[in-house]
This record gives sequence, structure tokens and C-alpha cells, in this order.
Amino acid sequence: MSKSYIIALDQGTTSSRALLFSIKENKVVDIQQREFTQYFPQNGWVEHDAAEIWESQWEVFDKLMQRNKLTAKELVGVGITNQRETTVVWDKTTGEALYHAIVWQDKRTAPICEWLKDQGLTEYIKTKTGLIPDSYFSGTKVKWLIDNVPAVSEQVTNKNACFGTIDSWVIWKLTKGKVHATDYTNASRTMIYDIDNLKWDEKMLDVLGIPEHILPEVKASAADFGSFQYKGESIPILAVAGDQQAALFGQVCFEPGMAKNTYGTGCFMLMNTGEERVVSNHGLLTTIAWGLDGKIEYALEGSVFIAGAAVQWLRDGLRIIDSAPDSAYFASKVGLEHGVYVVPAFTGLGAPYWDMYARGAIFGLTRDTGKDHIVRATLESLAYQTRDVLEAMEQDAGLSLKTLKVDGGAAANDFLMQFQADVLHANVERPVIIESTALGVVYLAGLQAGVWTKKQLQEKREVDACFEPDMEKDKVERLYKGWKKAVKRSMAWTKDED
Repeated sequence: MSKSYIIALDQGTTSSRALLFSIKENKVVDIQQREFTQYFPQNGWVEHDAAEIWESQWEVFDKLMQRNKLTAKELVGVGITNQRETTVVWDKTTGEALYHAIVWQDKRTAPICEWLKDQGLTEYIKTKTGLIPDSYFSGTKVKWLIDNVPAVSEQVTNKNACFGTIDSWVIWKLTKGKVHATDYTNASRTMIYDIDNLKWDEKMLDVLGIPEHILPEVKASAADFGSFQYKGESIPILAVAGDQQAALFGQVCFEPGMAKNTYGTGCFMLMNTGEERVVSNHGLLTTIAWGLDGKIEYALEGSVFIAGAAVQWLRDGLRIIDSAPDSAYFASKVGLEHGVYVVPAFTGLGAPYWDMYARGAIFGLTRDTGKDHIVRATLESLAYQTRDVLEAMEQDAGLSLKTLKVDGGAAANDFLMQFQADVLHANVERPVIIESTALGVVYLAGLQAGVWTKKQLQEKREVDACFEPDMEKDKVERLYKGWKKAVKRSMAWTKDED
């Protein structure tokens, strides 16, 4: 029986998905998805049940196989892409998590980050890891777990604990504990990995009190990550990449200077900088884009913490829309210069501001402000935040972007994409397959299996729509000036007032 498919296991922040890619048809032919519980035990804390993550991921994989009447023999293999930075520590004997997964959005380790800054480690962290001291990353989350959860401390001391980001957790569960591994992209998001020398950084491990024996093996993004059994047949795990790097690969941004923006729970812009890392002087991160064919390529990244999650807030928090696609309809009912700004700093502000203590705010409310204004301002905030990042990226890389490749759920929103083009003064290009994150690990898995070459992948990409700027530049600048003023005021919420 011919091997006709590759499956992407896409473990995201709010749901687990499995996507079936047909090699012959060159498209995603089916998707299974299951949302899972978000826990908010304290202000600024965000957790997931690691067991529920695993159960949901296996469930959607199994449903995908059954609904399409597939056997393992029809699969080339699977690729795994995942929410990055989210941290799990588990018991290697029982395979059970010792505490809830601490999510990348979680802010409980902000005091540890301040302590790192006070120790004068900011420049060291930037030089070695490409990151900054921020609660976003995994390293301080591991320290918090060791320091505050007795079960974690005990098993770490007994050398019976494993740390991993979500990819490592899923690999461990799939292989029934035979493989404890991650890839370069995920390792580069931990704040404890040396992205030049490609090894766990001894100084950062010592500072944070993290023993090396709990860490996973780091592999290339396309590599042998072991295999797992499905109904008596073996399925190989051929690729692993953090979601944003996977999306960069899925958008075939293979050349330095190419950039993509993913509109997911957060909003993440990455620019390929090739085999030379670019050090940011404007609040961006340097990260590993992927490891492939014995080479490492780097990227500049701007991370916006809240994007699609703000639309989810409109739906589930305020309950002023019934579904995310409804947002475009309500937004279109309001004129352009409506004067309302939403700054969705629900978990602080990411690039280029890096303010862990900023809080969400709505500015410009008047007596005639209604839900349509708030919906439109929320969508516009995604475009404004993207411009914030792009301006920093252009200054660091020394170039002006002509076309931004976009993907993720909100990329299907034509209203937002047109406004994005207007705000950036640049074309916005949406591919036929907007599932770029899943597509990235499908492509990496196919490369590992010898299904195709990088050149063939470039030839496969198809464009669905190109949005061109259509707004007067002075009007854009006036609107953007108002946004910058709103951001500044949201940042006035200090840690002393929190």
C-alpha cells in the first residue's frame, strides 16, 4: 500500500489538532480539533492540564485516522508542532505530570526575571540565548516549579523528573517514554540554550538551579524522533518545530529577508536572517528558525502576546459576538476615524515594548460608543501591533519589507487583512493553505523522508489573495499616532500599582 499522507499534530494554546495532508493532492484534506481547558488559578497565572493536552492530541489523531479509514501503512509519518515555551515537568517512571503545565502567557515568574536583571544578566542572556529576561520563556518556569512544588523538587532531586516543552511531552507520551527529545527551535525558546554553540548553557542552568539531567536531547527540526504504535503498526515521528518557526517554513520563507506573520492566539512575526544571527537593538528576539541538513538558520522575531485571543475575549468574555468570523461584519459598520483604541495587554506587552506589567485597556470611549466600535478597535489592534514589530524589524535588519506573508485563523478575515496592508503601507499576501504552522512540519517531515526537495516546496506555494494598501498615508499615520498614545497609557500600569 502506497504511503500517501503525512499528518501534522498541531498542539496549540487553546486546542489540539490533527491535520491530514495528501501528498498527491498537495493539500490539507481533513482536520480534527478539540479545545481544552484553560486554568487561571491567580491573577496573571495561566495553566493547562498536561494529561488533558495529551488525551486531546491523541483523540484528534485517532479520529482523523478513523474518519478517513487510514492505516499506519498509508502514512509517511507525522510531524509535531506546538505552542512554545509552555513548560511541563513529569515523573519519568509513571509518565504523569507533577504539576499543571505553566503556559507561555503566564506571568508568575516576573519577580524571577526582575532578579535576573538585578544580577546583571540581561546582556548575557541576550548574547547566549537571543532572548531577554521575561516570564514568557521556559527557564524561569522550571525554576518556579522546582522551588514551589514539593513533588517536582523531590523527583528532580531523585533524578526521576523530566522537563520538556509541549513537543517533548507529546513525544514522550507517543513513544511511551522511549524518547525524551526536543528540536532546536523549541530549545531556543527556553532561555537556557546557547543558540550559537547549540548546547544547554551551563551558567544559566546554574543560576536558575536547573540540573541538566532533566533536560531533553536537542535534535534538528527534521530528524528521527522515534516512532509510536497505532493498531499494531509503527508510525515514525519525522519532524518537530515550534509553531512560529514551523509557520515560517510553511510559508517557504527560505531566503534571508523573507518574513511572515501568524495571527493565532498571539501574533508572531518572524524574518529569516539566514545562517548569521542578527542581534536586535529594537526589542526583538533572535531565535533559531530551524535546523536542517546539518545547518542552522536564524530569525528575528517579534512576539505579540494577545491577537486572536482578543477576538476570543470578544466572544467568550464580553459575549458581543457569536463567532470570530462575525467580527468583520460588526467592524465594517463603524467609520474609519471612530476614535476608539483597544490595547489587549491582558498578559502584558511583548515586542517591542516588553512590559510585563502593562494591562489591557480601552481608550476613547464616548456616550455613543457601542459594541461595533469595540469590535473594530480590537481587530485594528492586531494590525497596529504588527506594525510595531515590523518597524523594529526593519530597523534591525536594515531593509524595507514590500510583502508580508500571513497565515493563522485571523488571516481569513478580509477586513483585517486590508486594514493590515493599509497600516503597513505594504502588500499582504495570503496563501491558499493558511494552515502554515501545520504545513511547516508536514514539509519538514517530507524532507526527512525524501518525499520532496526545498526547491519543489517553493514551487508548490499558491497565493489566495494579495491585499494592497488603499488608504491615504497621512490618515494612516494619524490613526497610528493615536495607537501609540494608547499603548503608552496602558504601560502606565506599573508593578507597584498591580
